[in-house]
Formats: sequence, C-alpha cells, structure tokens
Amino acid sequence: MKSSLKSKAQTPAQIETEIAAQFQPPAIFPMPISNVQLHDLIDHFHLPIWLKTRQGTSDINSAMMQFTGLQQNPLNDGQWLQFIHPEDLEHLMALWRNALANTQSFHKNCRIKHCELGYRMCRLQVNFPAVEQPLYQWLISIADIHEEYEKQLLLNQHIAQQNKMLDASLDCIKILTPDGSVIHMNRSGCLALGVPVDEKNFGMPWLSLLPAEVRTAGKEALHLAASGQNARFSGKSHVPGQALQYWDNILTPILDENGVTQNILCVSRDISQQMMAEVKLQRVIEEDELTGLINRRAFNKLFKMTLQEAQDTSHMAGLLLIDLDYFKHVNDTLGHTAGDHLLRTLGQRFQTCFDAHITVARLGGDEFAILVPQLKSQEQLLDIAQHAWMQMELPISYAGQFINGGMSIGCSVYPRDAENASNLLKCADIALNDLKSSGRGGIRMFNHTMFETLEVTTKQLTLARSILKSNSIEPYYQPKVLLQTGNVIGFEALLRWHDSEGDLQLPANIYAAFHDYELASGISETMQTKIFTDIQQWIAKAMDVLPISINAAPVEFLRDDYAEKLLQRMNRFGIPHHLIEVEITEQSLSERGANYVIRALNLLKSAGIQISLDDFGTGHSSLTRLRDYPIDCIKIDKNFVEHMTHDQSALAIVKAISQLGSSIALDVLVEGIETTEQLEILKSCNCRKGQGFYFYIPMNNSDAAQLLPRL
Repeated sequence: MKSSLKSKAQTPAQIETEIAAQFQPPAIFPMPISNVQLHDLIDHFHLPIWLKTRQGTSDINSAMMQFTGLQQNPLNDGQWLQFIHPEDLEHLMALWRNALANTQSFHKNCRIKHCELGYRMCRLQVNFPAVEQPLYQWLISIADIHEEYEKQLLLNQHIAQQNKMLDASLDCIKILTPDGSVIHMNRSGCLALGVPVDEKNFGMPWLSLLPAEVRTAGKEALHLAASGQNARFSGKSHVPGQALQYWDNILTPILDENGVTQNILCVSRDISQQMMAEVKLQRVIEEDELTGLINRRAFNKLFKMTLQEAQDTSHMAGLLLIDLDYFKHVNDTLGHTAGDHLLRTLGQRFQTCFDAHITVARLGGDEFAILVPQLKSQEQLLDIAQHAWMQMELPISYAGQFINGGMSIGCSVYPRDAENASNLLKCADIALNDLKSSGRGGIRMFNHTMFETLEVTTKQLTLARSILKSNSIEPYYQPKVLLQTGNVIGFEALLRWHDSEGDLQLPANIYAAFHDYELASGISETMQTKIFTDIQQWIAKAMDVLPISINAAPVEFLRDDYAEKLLQRMNRFGIPHHLIEVEITEQSLSERGANYVIRALNLLKSAGIQISLDDFGTGHSSLTRLRDYPIDCIKIDKNFVEHMTHDQSALAIVKAISQLGSSIALDVLVEGIETTEQLEILKSCNCRKGQGFYFYIPMNNSDAAQLLPRL
C-alpha cells in the first residue's frame, strides 16, 4: 500500500485524486476499518492531511504535523482554521460553513502558516466522501504550491510589466494566431482599431479590424507570415471622431523549434506625420508655389501618363502652350510684385474655369500649359484655348492700376501632330513661335507646314552664328542724296557678307537672327565696330565724313542698355556724335516694350545723335503718336514708291507723309527710288531727300570713301 501510494501523485492534484480513490470506493475496504488503520493509511501520504473520522474525532498525518508544528491530533474540528492567513480567513470560513451545510467538496488557494517557513501559498482541498459507508466525515489536504505561486506571480509581474511597456509604446503591437485571430493587443493598438482598451477576450479576426480597402494587402501579408516569412504592407485606420491615420505594418512569424509558425507578431507604426511630410514635400516638389498649379516636373509626368492612356484607349489628347505677351514690360514698369500678382491671378482663374479633368500647369516664368485628355475634336481644343485666352481679357488690377497684357497660345493634337510627349510639346511650341513671329496675341493651331518655317529659321540662326564666329560681316554703304541735285548728303550702313563662294549675301538670309537678342546684339556690335573703324580711318585721312545711319532691331532694346552701349563704343573710337544717325522701325514703337526704346532715343537725342524712323507708313499708330517720340527724320517705305506710279492711294500716302513732315519740321527721306518717273513724281510731291538704285547701289568702304570730299 505504501509503495503504491507513494509512487503515484506526482502533482498535488494527482495525489488528492489518489487519496479520494483509495478512501471512497467501498470495494477497497470490504471490512470496517479502525481509526488506527485509517491513521496508518493517511500517514503514508506526503501531503499534509487533516480529517474527521466517522466517530467525530480529528486526525492528522505526520506530514500535517511537520507542516503545522502540532505534536498531537487536534482537539476540535475547526482548529485547522487558525493556520489560515487572516486576509484569506473570512472567505475561507464562508466556504467552509457552506461546505459543512451541504457536504460539498471545494478547493481554494490560500496562505497557510508553516511552522518554520511562515505563511506559504497552498492549495487546500476539502473532500466529503460520496460513498454510503464512508471512512471519514471530511478530509482536508494541503499541497504546498508556494514556489509555483511565486514563479507564477513573478511571471505575472513580468507579463504585467511587459504589457505596461507594450502599452507605453506608440506602435500598435498585436499577437496573432497563424489563422489571424487576435491573442493580445496593446493600448495603442486598441485605440487605433477602436477596440475597448480593457478588452480581455480578444479572439476577434484581425482582418475584420482593418478598413476594407487594405484587407487584401493584410490577407496576403498574413499568409506570408503564417508560412514563416516576414511581411510588410501599408494600411490606414479611421476611428470616428479622429483623423485618418496611416500605418506601416510589419508581420514577423514566431517559430517553434521545428520552424513552424506558432504565433505572429504584428507591429504597426503610425506614419501619419511622415505621410503628411511626404505629401507636403511632394506638393513642394510638384506644385508651383506662386500660382498653386502643378509645375513642369509634375506636368511632364502627367503628360506622359495621359498620352499613354490615350494610346491604350485610342483617344485624342490636346495640348496648349501659353506665353504671356509683354510680361517683362509689366515687371519693368509696375514691378515684379505686379508681375507675380498677374501670374497668381491667372493661376487662380485657370484653376476655376476648367473642368476637373483638364490639367493646367505653370512651366516657369510666364509660361503655362493646358492638357486636355480624351479630346473629342480640334474645335473643342480651340474652344478651350479661347476660354483660356479670355482670362487675360478680364480686367486685372494692381495697386489701383490695370495690368495690360496679352496671351499667345500654341495648340497641338495627339496623335495627329505627334505620337509622343516631347514631339507633341515641340509642335505646340512651334505653333506658339509661329504666332509670335507674325505678331503676338491670339491662338495658333499647329500644322506641318510650320516645320518648313522652323527649318528655315533654324538655318538662318545657324548661318548668323557662323558669320559672327568667322567675323565675315562687312558694312556696305548706300548713299543718301538731294533729289534736286543728286549730291550725296550721307550714307545708310547695310549688313553684308560674302559666302564661301564669294557671293555677296543680304540680311534677308538671316532674318530670324534679328528676333534673337543675343544674335541681333552680336551682329549690331560687329557692324558698329566696323563702321566706327571706317569712320576713324576716314577722319585720319582728312576726309569730310558724312553722317551715317545705322539700323537697330527692336529686340536690341530689350535689355534697356542700347543707348549706353552705343555711346560707349562711339567714345572708344572717338566718333563725333553728329556723324551717327540711328534708324528704328515702327515695330519698335508699337511693341509693349516701347518705353525702353523711348528712353534710349531720348538719351541718344540729348547726346546729339539723330533719330530716323524707317518704314514709315507701314504701322498703325505712327501718325497719332509720332509727336511723342524724339524723331528727326521719317523714311517713306519703298513699297509706296514702287506702287505710286499706278496706285493713286499709294501716291496720296506719299504726298500726305511729305506734307506731314513739313508741318511738324521733320526731314522726309524716300527709299527705293529706281526710275526717272519715280524721281519726278517725288520731286512734284516736294520730297527733298532720297536713296535708291537710281542713284547708287550699296558699296564697300573703299568705294564709299571715293564719294567723301577731302577737307
């Protein structure tokens, strides 16, 4: 019996079960058992036992004596309660009274006083026999679980500490089962997913806590983690009453010794601030700060995507390139703040006047672009262009002044004009430049004949650069004469150069260069340097140098330093100011940058330089504004001279200009005289001065010197 009982019951619960099995079944003890035998029986168990016999006496085994320090059997049934810790006693007594009243077994963990070790956490088991002829009335056994209790207590403390640490983390930390059920979630996780913070019975499906739009990504990540792989995906959550939060979710499998996923650690980090910073940075990178429109970088990206979509869906797309006319003039006259105000106002108007699917961008400076996806027709694109153009026609005021300006728009259509973004942009730019070259303001649709114009322009610019680099430019001089006598009274310096075959070339072959500031200024500087060199040499040879007029292209005045540079060169060569006349065209005075021209002319006029207005009569405002400019001479354009012999209106214009000059004390010089008939008509119109092939063709400096008298 001893060995049998001692060999069993490796845990307190197993031992208690063994005691009950030995005591309760009537088959074990077919004959009545005495108290002595009962005592010997319970004395074999290592668990402390206290029982009440059938006769009503209390009996304890040796283990109980060793535990409590009692030297003999207790005198009464309730004496065992004196060993219970006072804090556990009240509850235990209630259980005990209920058990006695109902002969109901129970167990409880409580602190029981050990004779040497003090109070120990024990598992107290009270059993009432269920057999008809019981060996005892009740039995109390004690299993010392103090070490296990302390370990569990320490473990609980560690878990509590870890939970506190997890709860202190701003990251949302969750423990999941491989199938996605939530085992544990820290405070941040509960708050982010709208789960009560005091929730203990988690067990809910993790995927159901995610917003619907990210569940697919979450499901894929969970599957990877369950298979033993790390996974990561971006998500978001929105708890009512809180701002939308963005999360970076990392799922890490927790593997057993066999590499099988037991649980999954899911750490979700709030990256809302980072996302906001990235959005802000993206806005800075892709948004024009001044207008709020997208910038060139963002436009180029969207442009390519739009054309790809148009290709995939067999749709057309339209592109508008917009350039503000005379924007520099606004900056120079009203200030850069006024120019910024103009750009900002247009940006706001563009944002509100088009449908959401139409994209407007500021490419830089005063350049805008409009992208129209799913274009239905060229007419639709022209309507949109007209709508954009009208935004500049609406009044824009700054500091009490209206800003006057215009808009030039070049249009191209995909895939009719080009099949990729760069070429379509080039087509719109060609249309825009074609419009500008023929007069600013308006809308111009690209057509392929413009390539021919572009090719010609490119060749002309290349040629201009070539003759500048090779220093091939040579001034030729066409004499000006008195019509009545034919006496030479001056010269007009004309641009010429010899090509590789020795043929003399005319300025018309590099016409485009005079619309390019750098080239026009370079040609002008070279011409002036060589003219002044000729004058310097003629003076050195004691020749009576006659006044020489030099031509100035409108573009030369754009830097607002034309007069200063001319005077500096003249002073460097020692050229008397009365020997130089500057010829400008009516176009210079009709441009919005005319203020630069007027300032330069006034400065030159005050320095003693004569001013001549070339091509007079071809403009639209010269007669009404002529008195506002410091002009000394007006030149009648050769087209009127050519047609006046058979066109009465042309003759009337010549007579009117001649009379106008006389009435306001201006010299009048007629260009392009080639026949005797023309000469006689001009004389009859009281024209005094002229030039043309009838008298002289343009000549080089040595031939011109032959016409100069010596002092």
